[in-house]
Amino acid sequence: MKTSFAYCLSCVLSVITFAAAAAEPRVPNKVWTDPATASREDTDFTIQGEYAGDGMGMQVVALGAGKFDGYLLEGGLPGAGWEPGKARRVLKGGREADTVALKDEVGKFTAAIANGRLVLSETGGTKKELKRTERSSPTLGAKPPQDAVVLFDGSNADEWEKGKVDNGLLQATDCTSKRRFTDYTLHLEFRAPYMPAARGQGRGNSGVYHSGRWETQILDSFGLEGRDNECGGIYSVSKPRLNMCLPPLAWQTYDVEFIAAKFDEAGKRTAWPRITVKLNGVVVHENLELPKDFTTAAPFSRPLTAPDGPVFLQNHGNPVVFRNIWIKPGQ
Repeated sequence: MKTSFAYCLSCVLSVITFAAAAAEPRVPNKVWTDPATASREDTDFTIQGEYAGDGMGMQVVALGAGKFDGYLLEGGLPGAGWEPGKARRVLKGGREADTVALKDEVGKFTAAIANGRLVLSETGGTKKELKRTERSSPTLGAKPPQDAVVLFDGSNADEWEKGKVDNGLLQATDCTSKRRFTDYTLHLEFRAPYMPAARGQGRGNSGVYHSGRWETQILDSFGLEGRDNECGGIYSVSKPRLNMCLPPLAWQTYDVEFIAAKFDEAGKRTAWPRITVKLNGVVVHENLELPKDFTTAAPFSRPLTAPDGPVFLQNHGNPVVFRNIWIKPGQ
């Protein structure tokens, strides 16, 4: 069979393209689980974070190898001036000597970050200075009420099947609470790792499953749009009202009101569960019906036949950790 010159040339070009791609340096997918170590070993970590001032906010996300995305928010930071419907612009860039330089796609906005300050410039407009800020959840460290069940206080994992404690923190090991609950108020604190080279569902992924089946997602989705598969979302059911995810390695909180499904005396379901979720103290779902009889957690993939169920903490291969977990059962 004859081979055309064009075909041979195409093959050669394919080999060259593949070789060039293979030669490109890959950013190592390194993981940090401690803020002090991340600050010492990766200067990008000290740039990433939230900046606010003069009626504007920006969330700066490290992407590895000195690259960054910046999300410019009109009015301030999410939950502190910015709300859905207000302008949100994306700026991209990276390190230039001792400064991080970002710009939007059309060149209307540029930002220069150095020494904990961000100078925002608009074409034909004035400059604004935004200062780095570190927010924390108002419910961080919340004490359990007298009638609460303490599921984890840092001392042991006795309340959990497959529970594992390391340095006083509960690990994401697909652990399941030994107790089952119907209606409840849950408080839980979690910390996602810093994984700047990771993307999407591979970046600080875990989840808190209510009644073993409906997942409030955990993910390092700091700065992103806020989808159902991102932090604050109820996986495959509903996106959060706004993205209240804080930067990786910050302690964050879920405060959840869960109303269990209802069944009649014959065992027929008469109502689906309902849920209200606060992420870092801000309501992201309010009295939402959970209408699907399914779960993405394999141990619980069976039809819903009773109102009670456990709390399940997902292992998605990322070193997410938990602390201060308690439940106040409903009356």
